[in-house]
Amino acid sequence: MFLRYNLPAIIWALIIFVLCSMPGKSIPNFDWMQLFSFDKLIHAGIFFVLQLLAMRGFFLQNTFPPLQAHFKIIPLFICICYGGELEILQSTVFTDRAGELLDFIANSVGALLAALLFEKLKWLLGIKNKKAFP
Repeated sequence: MFLRYNLPAIIWALIIFVLCSMPGKSIPNFDWMQLFSFDKLIHAGIFFVLQLLAMRGFFLQNTFPPLQAHFKIIPLFICICYGGELEILQSTVFTDRAGELLDFIANSVGALLAALLFEKLKWLLGIKNKKAFP
């Protein structure tokens, strides 16, 4: 049950990892991307989705009740750590990449917004008639 409900979040996390590990030259550079720090919106957006998928998985699974009881805070911690680790890897391991503090902040803000908006977005996640924990 745990893997069944969390597989979308795991797959999304792997997609993020692959995209973040690609050499910078492989990523198209558009002038319009610089407008209003579009790059930061992308970072926030992908971590918003990751947080939503992780919360959905933790919320719906019933194999590990403590994870279900803390379905917002545990994925938030995981997403923030994951975003930080990716930025560290970009600055130390991945070729032609640079880790940025502002990217880490954008990652964290995206995850935090998803946690705050969970109640409003339950319908989007296919969650019906199941009351969220406080």
